[in-house]
Amino acid sequence: MKKLKFQKVNYKKMLKPLSVILIGFIGGVVGTLLILNMAGISINNVSGSNTKTTTSKVSYSNSNDTTKAVEKVGESVVSVINYQSNTASNDLYTQMFGGNLDNNTNNNGSDSDLSIASEGSGVIYKKDGNSAYVVTNNHVVDGASQIEIMLSDGTKVVGELVGADTYSDIAVVKIASDKVTTVAEFADSDKITVGETAIAIGSPLGTDYANSVTQGIVSSLSRTVTMTNDDGETISTNAIQTDAAINPGNSGGALINIEGQVIGINSSKISSTSDSGSGNSVEGMGFAIPANDVVKIINQLEANGKVIRPALGITMANLSDLSTTTISRLNIPTSVTAGIVVASVQSGMPAEGTLKKYDVITAIDDKDVSSITDLQSVLYGHSTGDSIKVTFYRGTEKKTETIKLTKTTQDLSSSNQ
Repeated sequence: MKKLKFQKVNYKKMLKPLSVILIGFIGGVVGTLLILNMAGISINNVSGSNTKTTTSKVSYSNSNDTTKAVEKVGESVVSVINYQSNTASNDLYTQMFGGNLDNNTNNNGSDSDLSIASEGSGVIYKKDGNSAYVVTNNHVVDGASQIEIMLSDGTKVVGELVGADTYSDIAVVKIASDKVTTVAEFADSDKITVGETAIAIGSPLGTDYANSVTQGIVSSLSRTVTMTNDDGETISTNAIQTDAAINPGNSGGALINIEGQVIGINSSKISSTSDSGSGNSVEGMGFAIPANDVVKIINQLEANGKVIRPALGITMANLSDLSTTTISRLNIPTSVTAGIVVASVQSGMPAEGTLKKYDVITAIDDKDVSSITDLQSVLYGHSTGDSIKVTFYRGTEKKTETIKLTKTTQDLSSSNQ
């Protein structure tokens, strides 16, 4: 029987690597605790019985160009509240009190038979003595029996409509200046570039979301935006396109550059390719009226309460809206498929003696015009006293004549341009 032979174990050799591992582990724990302590996180008991979570003690400045721009102009952006007659009498106040409390005045300071018809945004751009002036969209205040302006701090003041212009969709409202601390500065919108930062400030969905800020870029310049106003008129305006989020309630608010200057007044967006909503959904296509156009309009509204534009003195129809039978009676070349047909000429107006009934206008100042909105866009870009070059067909004959714009829209009969 063989004897079992036991090998002698050298414990010193085994303990040496174990000690290295243990020292490394302890060092790692200590290092972790030091890092957590520097970050402001305290761990008192790993069992959780006395664990207390704290916030970081690290302080830093999160100011950037965007925050500086918003800070500069933010307090000049306001909410605009449109009150109209409450014919339905279904608002909560009327249901509760019947419109007879406190001498027929509700807690907003408006007549008790008025209710909020719509809400939008505006920009305080001028402070003059006891008055301050707010620019907004015409469609925001259209039909208002009373206008209230909610300042950035939540204070509400009553506004007075100075003037409004349907075609440009611009309106000016006057308020008391005692609570106004900031007025906005307009940029030269002719100098903005595609791709530069664009920041929208306003009240999307109304006063509950007042002072909301969204950021994007200037997507395009000189877009022609055609829309139908509340009177059913089709109007066409020049606009800045941006992908900064613009929603209902942002109308009339500010689109600013990185310097905190107003480059445009937000006015509309495209949300679908079909008016019925059955088309493709669209994101990031908002539009603003350029600052230079806004300044021209508000100066006229302050001075006259309305915008006075040059006029030709004609009634018109789009060639594309006529039947093929009617077009054939005009005896124009078959190559002419777009233009504006003169339906009548008003006596004593600039077009008299130059244009005749059934003439088809195809260009103004060498710019093709295919619709009434195109013609308005070019014509309204001129001032009274300017001359324009009109290209038109009289039957098969193509003619070009110069017309001096000596009359204004105030001289027009209804339905003329």
